[in-house]
Amino acid sequence: MKTMNPVSNLDDLEIIDRILKGEPSFYELIVRRYNSYLYKIGRSYNFNHEDTEDLMQDTYVDAYKNLDKFQNKASFKTWLIRIMLNNCYRKKERPNNKNEVSKDQFNENAQAIFMNNNNETGKMVNRKELNSIIEQALSKIPEDYRMVFSLREITGLNVAETAQLLDISEVNVKVRLNRSKAMLRTQISIAFQGEYLYDF
Repeated sequence: MKTMNPVSNLDDLEIIDRILKGEPSFYELIVRRYNSYLYKIGRSYNFNHEDTEDLMQDTYVDAYKNLDKFQNKASFKTWLIRIMLNNCYRKKERPNNKNEVSKDQFNENAQAIFMNNNNETGKMVNRKELNSIIEQALSKIPEDYRMVFSLREITGLNVAETAQLLDISEVNVKVRLNRSKAMLRTQISIAFQGEYLYDF
């Protein structure tokens, strides 16, 4: 007997089609599918947990309002991430922006309000200690390199997608990624020694 695929297995275009045809409740699938990616991008810009949540909310609202304008020239994931990047950039450029991270840096208990604890965390390191070390080191390297590392290694975008989002060449993406890794190793070696470094 043939069984129907669960709703969660719908691809992005199928979900968008259902939403545009009058089923807005399907937008929750989009939120659950991409919240961890958007959260990591906000934190990669060094925004704190609360500001990142606000930026995610803005991004989901912006995307929903413009869903009918999505032309599928790039993947929906890339389109959504571009909206998040634009929102992060605008917030960073505001004169009164408080772009600070709390002393506890990336609180391991901090979760975006959208976050589904069952979501795959991609290439992020599983061990909490090493995860925290890498995140703290990331916050200390220049933004141009930090964003390439975030999009490639944390968000899982390919070279072409990263180049398109950041408006740089693919060669630049590769160069910045290599340099960001070298910077991270340096930052980690300054503060930590032992098994963590070998793992990294």
